[in-house]
Amino acid sequence: MNSEISTCVIVGAGQAGCELATALRQQGFEGRIVMIGDEPYLPYRRPPLSKTYLSGEAKLESLFIKPQSTYDKLNVECRIGVTVQAIDRAAHTVSLSDGETLTYTKLALTTGGRARRLSLAGGDAANVHYVRSIADIERLQADFVAGKRLVIIGGGYIGLEAAAVGIKKELKVSVIEALPRVLARVTAPEVSAFYERVHREHGVDLRTGVGVEALETQGDRVTAVKLADGTAVPADLVIVGIGLIPGTELAEAAGLEVSNGIVVDAHTQTSDPDILAAGDCTFHDNDFFGRKVRLESVPNAMEQARVAAATICGKDVRYAAVPWFWSDQYDLKLQMVGLNQGYDQIVVRGDMASNSFCAFYLQNGVVIAADAVTRPQDFMVAKKLVAGRVAADAAKLADETVELKSLLPAA
Repeated sequence: MNSEISTCVIVGAGQAGCELATALRQQGFEGRIVMIGDEPYLPYRRPPLSKTYLSGEAKLESLFIKPQSTYDKLNVECRIGVTVQAIDRAAHTVSLSDGETLTYTKLALTTGGRARRLSLAGGDAANVHYVRSIADIERLQADFVAGKRLVIIGGGYIGLEAAAVGIKKELKVSVIEALPRVLARVTAPEVSAFYERVHREHGVDLRTGVGVEALETQGDRVTAVKLADGTAVPADLVIVGIGLIPGTELAEAAGLEVSNGIVVDAHTQTSDPDILAAGDCTFHDNDFFGRKVRLESVPNAMEQARVAAATICGKDVRYAAVPWFWSDQYDLKLQMVGLNQGYDQIVVRGDMASNSFCAFYLQNGVVIAADAVTRPQDFMVAKKLVAGRVAADAAKLADETVELKSLLPAA
């Protein structure tokens, strides 16, 4: 591609969109770059929303990934507070909500996702909140006051992080999880049990294996959350954390292939050769796993964005990264690497009772994933064990007198 006469339009001004714009310049793209975001902010980090921004420890300015001056220096046009209404693939144009039409040579969809809404009467009440955007948190903070009864629906990352902040801010916190345990989709029963103990010790009323049947309301506010077992949990405010819906609407309307996300190959290419996609919105080929996956994580968004930039610049780079994630709850940092589906053995290194351990997931003796709690050094080695598909002796993994890095293959 002759980048000097090319235009790359990036739809979505989040982590992936920001990284893609930056990476394009780093990879030598000299054409026009336009990044479009529907929120009235420059690209910002979402993970702190349910942690330090909700608690008030982080200020708005600290969320921004880069200042405006960086985009100016890179000659990236940031069109914020504008939505893309349609893609015309034949004409290579996008129509914007402000009436403008942009022509693209390459189009990148980094549309992320939106919080899954609660499909119950009262789900849109004034004190029912979600944690996905700056606006969500600013709306929530007015209700987030010491002594208030906070009911959190969903025991995943978002719900548990919000619970930890709620306890810190002296709210009375209840967490409702329909599945038999918290973090059920991402970790082993042993690790779930650990986090359930931690939250209960901090004073959280944690209820698992019970769904939400209804919201009791008075006027425009929820007053209680009624559970499937017939009990009602009084509420001054409700936070819903029941998952993410990938942002596929534009892609679907444009006739691109969509299945559990925007379908892309290992080069981040969609079913249209001039349209790419990266981040939470994609169902992508991952060479490390040898199959398609959809991931919701900052590292994935950034790595995919770099691959997309390389592809736009005509370079043959394939996505093969090992996924990793993190979650901060109370004074504990959970770091996770790999995907544990299909594990047949779990090995714990360290003492869960001391709140510092690493759980390794093995499949046929090979380390396929690991969860490290407040063990950053172990986590760094765990990433190498998973990336190298290392077959490790379970006894040595568990034995803290054996240096973890000694289990890595010789260089």
